[in-house]
Amino acid sequence: MRISRAFDLGGALILAATLTGAGCAATSGATHTAPLSPVEPATTPAAPEGMNPFAGARMYVNPDYVKAVQALEAAHPADAALLKKMAALPTAIWLSWIADTKDVPRYLDDALAQQKAGGEPVVSVFVLYDLPARDCNAEASAGELEANQAGEARYQHDYVDVISAAFRAHPDQRIAMILEPDSLANLVTNIANPKCQAAEGIYKRGIAYAIAKLSLPNVFLYLDAAHAGWLGWPKNLAKSVPIYQEVLKMAGGVDRIRGFALDVSNYDPAHDPTAPPRVPEYAASDEQGYAGDLAKALDKAGIPGKGFVIDTSRDGRANIRTAAGNWCNIKGSGLGERPRANPAPTIDAYLYVKVPGESDGTSDANAARFDVNCTSDDATPGAPQAGKMFDSFLIDLLKNANPPLK
Repeated sequence: MRISRAFDLGGALILAATLTGAGCAATSGATHTAPLSPVEPATTPAAPEGMNPFAGARMYVNPDYVKAVQALEAAHPADAALLKKMAALPTAIWLSWIADTKDVPRYLDDALAQQKAGGEPVVSVFVLYDLPARDCNAEASAGELEANQAGEARYQHDYVDVISAAFRAHPDQRIAMILEPDSLANLVTNIANPKCQAAEGIYKRGIAYAIAKLSLPNVFLYLDAAHAGWLGWPKNLAKSVPIYQEVLKMAGGVDRIRGFALDVSNYDPAHDPTAPPRVPEYAASDEQGYAGDLAKALDKAGIPGKGFVIDTSRDGRANIRTAAGNWCNIKGSGLGERPRANPAPTIDAYLYVKVPGESDGTSDANAARFDVNCTSDDATPGAPQAGKMFDSFLIDLLKNANPPLK
């Protein structure tokens, strides 16, 4: 449900990897990948503790997404004004395949040029999303790497190490990185699934390795913590924090991350002023409430003072699902609060992490990677494969935006 796409320079959408055939063969055929490395704790200086990277900075607008949205205007002239407004907004850049790593220097060079021209910091937001056995409890966003030693080695050397090298070559600009949506959350609630059991050690080691390699003075790391409706329940929150402790210890300590990313690709409201009074036995009804609960649990566990980012790309309309577990292309979704820094206490920023308009998964039951959730009563019919632009869904997001696009 999370896969994002690459965009070519002409604005046409292209898959970063094929869904079958060559894309899968690349994971099992002969490669020149170095052997699997042990996870060694980071020794480089971390980003300044307590610093919000988004404060006093402008967020980078992905030029490839701009061109992709602009390309839709001709086919949807009645909605061209809304599409123009969307194209001007910053969105995260997903690194969902090894092939995506080649574009990281280009994005950073462009952001640096903008920074020099504008005389203010420009922060680029990336999403790390290519663990072996990715998203082990769903089918729609299955990845390219298998849950074995070869897949783990490729994740380290062909993926994380390449991104780390690009970040190290750009020390004069701020970079925010969100680490592996859905991964650790699946270890909390879906460990009974054999696929998740097989991936457990790889997930923990892989994320620890990524933190250790990407923890740099200008790189601010946010570990994915799912959302209120998933890990916000007290019993799940109690299970998740020890996993974070374990991973951060492997990576070199709690100071290696700036904080946690919430509601990535989901629909929980950032703040719900109509929510009823809290009931301690239940999850918070919005992400700010979840952030408060998580901060208290982290503080007790020796992980204090962390900041949070909330994905508001699809949370503009609350309580629109018949079941909280439905996640695929939810009907009636609306764009949420615009990206901005310091929207509330402990919240570093609202971000558009899930790129607006990109499908969560196909509704074609005969297609590869079909997930039954994409034909739930809440799912929008006619959806393409995960990561492919879903034109009508994007336009609905813009029409349902709350606050409205202006």
